[in-house]
Amino acid sequence: MPTAIAVTSGDLVLPPSDRHTPPAAVLRPPAAQTLEASIGEIHTLLEQHGYVIVLHSSALPGPFVRRLHTVRSVLESDRIALLPIDLPPLGIAVLARQLRQLSVCDFSPGVLASAARLLSHYIYAGALLASVARLDRVPVTLTSHARSWLPGSQFAVLASPRPQSAKVGGAEPGILEGPSFGTRLLVAKGRLESEWAATVLGPAWRVHGLLETALPADSAGWWGTPRIVEFAAAIPDIAVLYQLVSSVRREQCRWCGLELIGDRCGFCSSPFADPHAQLERLPVQ
Repeated sequence: MPTAIAVTSGDLVLPPSDRHTPPAAVLRPPAAQTLEASIGEIHTLLEQHGYVIVLHSSALPGPFVRRLHTVRSVLESDRIALLPIDLPPLGIAVLARQLRQLSVCDFSPGVLASAARLLSHYIYAGALLASVARLDRVPVTLTSHARSWLPGSQFAVLASPRPQSAKVGGAEPGILEGPSFGTRLLVAKGRLESEWAATVLGPAWRVHGLLETALPADSAGWWGTPRIVEFAAAIPDIAVLYQLVSSVRREQCRWCGLELIGDRCGFCSSPFADPHAQLERLPVQ
């Protein structure tokens, strides 16, 4: 069985890219599940899959994060990777699907877990916002904050891989610097009626297709407003994803013994001392 990929909300599970993409496990928050049930659920995943990789937002509420660490501690398992991800919710959903795609390949669990950090550099995640007045996760200018109070203002904001922002409206199309490689654009609409992502952003980024999905429940809180259109452009082709991961030199974790790529083990978080093993942004062919 492939390594299990788990997420912390059902709306972070995107439809599979093909019939070979396995589903993701959905872990429930402490308010919806007892500690005993959480332990039993992850224990079952370990029995079925051998290893479990849990992707969660770096903004996940503290009680949920503590629950995840408690379960791993109680199970005394070094086969559970807890990976906080600095991406907006839709970006995390895209990353989870990419790992699900790669989980059926010949990558070891350690390489697959540390690949999450590499692949996140190739996800262009952002949103069209009606206001940036309460946005505190992406740096924006004081001018943009002031403009947020003007009726009809809209702002295009990119959170990853490099923060950007631009005003949208009138003669300002709000073009953001996009990827230099082929991507597919995923769009999730909140309480903001706009076709900007399809009519402006998609053509500007020369995306290879656009798909719509439901807005994750945590998106409004992450962006500071429910009046958003969230988007994420990412590599859809498993062959390209495989090439990216396989092109990085593999090392062995000196603490737990698993394979890794980059400078940190995804399972035990132990840093790799070799400075030449740093993850770098690789060109996509």
